[in-house]
Amino acid sequence: MNNENLYALFLERFPNDPSALFLDGVDGRQLYYGEVAQRSGRMLGLLQRYGVTKGDRVMVQVDKSIEAVLLYLACLRAGAIYIPLNTAYTPHEVGYFLQDAAPRLFVCTPAGKAALASVARAAGVSELLSLGSAGDGDLPEALESIPESDQIVDVTGKDLAAILYTSGTTGRSKGAMLSHANLGSNAQVLFDYWRWQQADVLLHALPIFHVHGLFVAMHCALLGGSRVIFMPRFDAQTVIDKLPETTVMMGVPTFYTRLLERADFTRDSCANMRLFISGSAPLLAETHREFELRTGHRILERYGMTEAGMITSNPYDGERIAGTVGFALPSVGARVADEQGNELPRGETGVLEITGPNVFQGYWQKPDKTAEEFRPDGWFITGDIAVMFPDGRVTIVGRAKDLIISGGFNVYPKEIEAQIDELAGVRESAVIGAPHADFGEGVIAVVVADGSMELTEGSLVDALQGRLARFKQPKRVFIVDELPRNTMGKVQKNVLRDTYRETFG
Repeated sequence: MNNENLYALFLERFPNDPSALFLDGVDGRQLYYGEVAQRSGRMLGLLQRYGVTKGDRVMVQVDKSIEAVLLYLACLRAGAIYIPLNTAYTPHEVGYFLQDAAPRLFVCTPAGKAALASVARAAGVSELLSLGSAGDGDLPEALESIPESDQIVDVTGKDLAAILYTSGTTGRSKGAMLSHANLGSNAQVLFDYWRWQQADVLLHALPIFHVHGLFVAMHCALLGGSRVIFMPRFDAQTVIDKLPETTVMMGVPTFYTRLLERADFTRDSCANMRLFISGSAPLLAETHREFELRTGHRILERYGMTEAGMITSNPYDGERIAGTVGFALPSVGARVADEQGNELPRGETGVLEITGPNVFQGYWQKPDKTAEEFRPDGWFITGDIAVMFPDGRVTIVGRAKDLIISGGFNVYPKEIEAQIDELAGVRESAVIGAPHADFGEGVIAVVVADGSMELTEGSLVDALQGRLARFKQPKRVFIVDELPRNTMGKVQKNVLRDTYRETFG
């Protein structure tokens, strides 16, 4: 049986020249392709020393670093299941993930270890290591005494490679189970569809705890044996400085709006660029047009989700239309259906449903929830409202479940409402998103007081500190006498969205 381990696929595509540069950190730290097998092999040896075997979970909440990438590759080699967490999650939130996933090993930042140690113990997780952005922490220290392993554990395509948590409208996060075949098939399709070239250089300013930065960007680079300009976070000046060395950039809309604010972001600075890609949040048509006028490049917008990686893309060759997310990728089936799953005629609005080798294996330990999200014929219900035009081009027009996408991160109102409703002086709340030039959507909370104490916007914002990750915290809070409701008593969020649509200008 052929080993269908995703790492084995990457290894086949590494450059023959061991001095070829893989990760080129803007901090001066570098990783060469000739070092990857050895250094990830030592990381694998460490995992094995801590008892990690095939099928075990390794949960990671660390800053972006070369070592974090090597840890991910080592987990693939071990046949372990890699679970990256957003670095903004609070210890309270992390506690739930630890309880749910029961990882064999948890890796956090050195600064966060003291606060998270008790959380890990309470969840029954005994093995805890730290890893810092500069390659510091007790994990790298432990590597010094670890011999290199040359093992690549045999797996089938259906074996799990990763679990990524995505919040639900009930406020409880769900772990989307992604297999080696899910990730491998999507990576190869994108590599071909976006015409990846041997000499491509990727500018990587995304975080590596979600699909966009870890799977879409990093996997394409690994398949191409490409150099990656590795930035800890987006910084407009550094991006402009590095663009002359770059051919491909992947980003969220905020990246592009921030670049357009800079007078030194010019057509000349983009002269070496082959492709700008945008995703994780809707790209405003206005941004699309302004970017083309400034640079001569039309941004390629695509659409995906945690449960399936990339689903659609505007074409590499062909018209990239602002406000659309293009066509279903090769091997991906897409249809727009009614609430019963019946396919609708082209041009009608309904729920986007998909099928293909990229679609996940279900939600971790939630078979009932998994069954709810799939049709009897196997199509996955994305929950996104879309229109498919006669030529197959897709436009996403809304989200059936009130999902807010702010700065490229998914924000689910129910989770925030539950935290607000627990605060003293609050009777009830409703959370919505409103258009925001930088973040795509900004989070707004509309709160009804119970009269027991005085509430202000500032007091409510302060009370939410530490209870929610920063990207989930409302950017504005409005205190009202009552929430609008329909005759059935349901809060009319469409009315609230209309009322507060212009909040951010």
